[in-house]
Amino acid sequence: MGKSWEESTLATYGSGLLNFHVYCDQKGIPEDERVPASPLLVNAFVSSLAGTYSGSTIDNYVYRIWAWHILHGVRWQMDTTELEALLRAAAKMAPVTSKRKKRVPYTLDFILAIRGQLNLGQPRDVAVYSCLTTTFYAAARLGEFTVPNLNAFQRDAHVKPSDIRTEYDRNGLKSTVFHIPKTKASPQGEDVSWSKQSGATDPEAALAHHLALNKPPADGHLFSYLKDSRFRPLTKTEFICTVVAAARSTGLDPRQGHGIRIGSTLEYLLRGTPFEVMKVKGRWASDAFLIYLTKHAQILAPYMQAVPEVHENFIRITMPKIQR
Repeated sequence: MGKSWEESTLATYGSGLLNFHVYCDQKGIPEDERVPASPLLVNAFVSSLAGTYSGSTIDNYVYRIWAWHILHGVRWQMDTTELEALLRAAAKMAPVTSKRKKRVPYTLDFILAIRGQLNLGQPRDVAVYSCLTTTFYAAARLGEFTVPNLNAFQRDAHVKPSDIRTEYDRNGLKSTVFHIPKTKASPQGEDVSWSKQSGATDPEAALAHHLALNKPPADGHLFSYLKDSRFRPLTKTEFICTVVAAARSTGLDPRQGHGIRIGSTLEYLLRGTPFEVMKVKGRWASDAFLIYLTKHAQILAPYMQAVPEVHENFIRITMPKIQR
């Protein structure tokens, strides 16, 4: 049963359970009344958090308690409809200070600015830039091309040079494909890809430079780099610290790692990539990425022109077919 959750997810469950047990201790709730947790107890717990924590944090805490019940084969007594209403109310009461800053998307200009501050003759910087351009043009998650820490690399979970292949379509168009052995959404792994681009953000040129300079072993981490004559896998922390430092050197505000995937989605949409195609390429499980359209007038501009023929072809290409 425990295999239904990712290890990274299970590792964070402790905080939710800890808060729940601390609450129960404060209220003098006997341990045999904590599981199965009665609806009254769960409602009271959520109410105690409302107004102090963000809605997502409270959601996570409650679903961790739920998972705790499932793992131990104990029936969850909460009514789903009531729980959803309670969590929505808690989200509305979240203090402004608990809300995350909006994730600013990476853009080609931002990537070029980062490049200008990196030393592309230095092994780490070369690995970081190659990782950045590959993640961006593959519309991938940063965590899929980096490792959590220096000791976390696993051959059966992380991408390696041996996981790269080249494919051509019937028109001879070339794509470079990366097989990620294991992802959060697919334990069997997923493929992501990009094609050669124009200009200094070209991921093909960046990857070739990285492979030539660092020469990572075929069965090692793809973006490992040489440090003190040893190969060091590129960690997410090292990547972010390097990019943040480069951004600040140019006077730009740093951006979160998730902004790479958001920026990639926006870039492809601005090029006229159909929404449904982008959903597949970005491996978006839902239509959540469409929220970005409302924040960027450039993407919506072709739909809003006064002259129909200006955007007629655009709509024909991009809009999904109407289901009958």
